[in-house]
Amino acid sequence: QVQLVESGGGLVQAGGSLRLACVASGSILSINAMGWYRQAPGQQRELVASITSGGRTNYGDSVKGRFTISRDNAKNTVYLQMNSLKPEDTAVYYCNAQLIRSDRPFSRPGDYWGQGTQVTVSS
Repeated sequence: QVQLVESGGGLVQAGGSLRLACVASGSILSINAMGWYRQAPGQQRELVASITSGGRTNYGDSVKGRFTISRDNAKNTVYLQMNSLKPEDTAVYYCNAQLIRSDRPFSRPGDYWGQGTQVTVSS
């Protein structure tokens, strides 16, 4: 089994900051990319930011310059520092990991998701 558990969501005023964390645990051999996605009511899930095992990052256009993704490979953890938050950042934020399971070492990397954490930014 593999689990991704997010933490750090909550309610914040516009202009404020939050830091999300996601820990991957279980039968993990290796993790390739990790990332954060978000989904607002009535909208499709969209990429917020991603980071490879080597530290290469990619950001959605709407968060560039405000959000920073980082990861601790030794702890199988990815972080999302969110600054200058706007009401339009309100959404459920999901952690994603592309990983190889230790009980399936010759399989292609699979996509795994956390349960999501709510971020609400008030105006």
